[in-house]
Amino acid sequence: MTMKYHVVATTSELEEGGQKFIDLEGEEILLVKHDGEYYAIAYLCSHAEFGLEGGQLQDGCIVCPYHGAEFCLKDGSVQSPPAFEPIKSYPLKVEDNAIAVALGG
Repeated sequence: MTMKYHVVATTSELEEGGQKFIDLEGEEILLVKHDGEYYAIAYLCSHAEFGLEGGQLQDGCIVCPYHGAEFCLKDGSVQSPPAFEPIKSYPLKVEDNAIAVALGG
């Protein structure tokens, strides 16, 4: 089955270190640009379900601005407590300056 990608932003909307909230078919997603790469991860932290937007980006990870849990931007895996459950990461592609995200995968 082929994944269906949805255009959610343009590359000009995200500067380096930029973060953007997206609601895609009821899923809350955070788009991130870090070290020249784009990522799409779950918007809410798995620890206390607060938004990750505004979290510090470092070494390919995002740090929750509320309690300091750290997640890998590539796969959503937990890198530091207090979170123990990973967050979802979404397939993403960039074509002709359009950022597109797929919900499956």
